[in-house]
Amino acid sequence: MTENPEQSHVPLPTRPAATVMLLREAPDGSEVFLMRRHRAMEFVGGVIVFPGGGVDDRDRNADINWHGPPPSWWAKRFGVDEDLALALVCAAARETFEESGVLFAGAADDPDMIVDDASVYRDARHALADNTLSFGEFLRREGLMLRADLLRPWANWITPEEERTRRYDTFFFVAALPDGQRADGENTESDKVGWATPQQALDDFTAQRTFLLPPTWAQLDSLTGRTVADVLADERPIQPIQPTLNLGRGNWGIEFFNSERYNAARAGRAP
Repeated sequence: MTENPEQSHVPLPTRPAATVMLLREAPDGSEVFLMRRHRAMEFVGGVIVFPGGGVDDRDRNADINWHGPPPSWWAKRFGVDEDLALALVCAAARETFEESGVLFAGAADDPDMIVDDASVYRDARHALADNTLSFGEFLRREGLMLRADLLRPWANWITPEEERTRRYDTFFFVAALPDGQRADGENTESDKVGWATPQQALDDFTAQRTFLLPPTWAQLDSLTGRTVADVLADERPIQPIQPTLNLGRGNWGIEFFNSERYNAARAGRAP
């Protein structure tokens, strides 16, 4: 009997990744920073995302000054080893800086000082984006330390095994926009950025003005109507979530804990 290739394929390996939901206070509770990826991009082009990306080899065992919960604390919360926990926090801070210009760092000799104008590091930001500078090298050169205390763990989603392009084991963080800093869209991966309440972002998806993949939709849903303080104080239990992707006849469906609501919102659309 000939095996069905749809049933017998070997899943692609996953790559660890970090993504950050950057929040600021708003009259309706909070707003989150969102980016639309260039439509021509090979992976999830045209989709609304949070700043983030894959762990860089140089994020692992990075020699950096660190303030806040140690890697062992992050390892326990995320259910990973300490080396990966350190890499994930570094990747979260690095990717947020590269893609939005927001820097979770402070003076290495003053734990009470947080960077309030990250634009002065614009050249380093570009060097980080083109991989000619590592995040650890940048912090050491500028006399800065990573402010891990500005980040909070939030969720863990794994790309479905059926995905044939690439797969990620993505760890979600939340963080408040540091005082004095601003988020921008000066990166090579997005063509539109902006702030919106989580409910506005969900409504735009339902109205077919944007497209959200399930992990982004689920995180926005979890933030709806909540203040920044409420979110940062939430010590959520974090369990890996891996949806199941059903492919057929040019369309796709996805199953996860809240997929009925998600599939109803996206009915008949594709990015």
